[in-house]
Amino acid sequence: MNEKAKALKNKKHYKFSDLCDIITLLRSDDGCPWDKEQTHASIRSNLIEETYEAVEAIDKNDMKLLREELGDVMLQIVFHAEMERERGVFDINDVIDDICKKLVLRHPHIFGDVVADTSEEVLSNWDAIKAEEKERNTISDKLRSVPAPLPALMRADKLGRISRKAGFDFTSAEDAFLKIGEEAAEVQEALSSGDVAAITNEIGDLLLAVVNTARLAGVDSERALNIACEKYIQRFEALESELAKKGVTPEELSQDELDAEWNEAKKKCTYNVDKMHKKH
Repeated sequence: MNEKAKALKNKKHYKFSDLCDIITLLRSDDGCPWDKEQTHASIRSNLIEETYEAVEAIDKNDMKLLREELGDVMLQIVFHAEMERERGVFDINDVIDDICKKLVLRHPHIFGDVVADTSEEVLSNWDAIKAEEKERNTISDKLRSVPAPLPALMRADKLGRISRKAGFDFTSAEDAFLKIGEEAAEVQEALSSGDVAAITNEIGDLLLAVVNTARLAGVDSERALNIACEKYIQRFEALESELAKKGVTPEELSQDELDAEWNEAKKKCTYNVDKMHKKH
């Protein structure tokens, strides 16, 4: 163990600078073989996973877990910044400098003479400053600026919101809902053709119509689908539990028998959307 490692190990309480020093040490010639091998691309998924774990802690209102997960997200940020420090491109202080300057620039009602008394005015100013800063002069520029790696439902929602500001949108959720029927019919037609490319295309259009309906109804489609997934898991647990009492497994039943058991499970397992848990 070198002196730097020994000094870091013996710390009673760590600060942000210590995290940076630890990552630098792990990436050094005498550091960890795994850490030294990593690139932006190789740990790309780690950043996504850690972010979602932090979001899960927020959803669970678990502050102890949130504290831990925010640390994991911070680790990813410092790790990526360290790679660029090694190349002489930028370091973590440059990252911090950039975000501080951005916050000052995009809050002219705090750091300037602009008046913004409501959240809506603040967001409007933010969007206008961002568009000018990024040279997004057209609606298409703004649509293209929505990151492609976003979860598809979230990306579709953002595209719809940008289009609405341009005056291009359905008049209401009810109006958007009519589009679902049209797109569903096109999916059915594509299914009959057996053309996978056509089916993919039409299912995408159907999902977009559903997202637009949700958005105009004030519903977060990403959250709605997650709730549906959670409901499915919990109902399947209820189904399996009931079958276990009868000494059988799902694989041993016919489709009709499974459908009947599933309907019974749905009756017994209701779901509280607001509290994100089930009630029996």
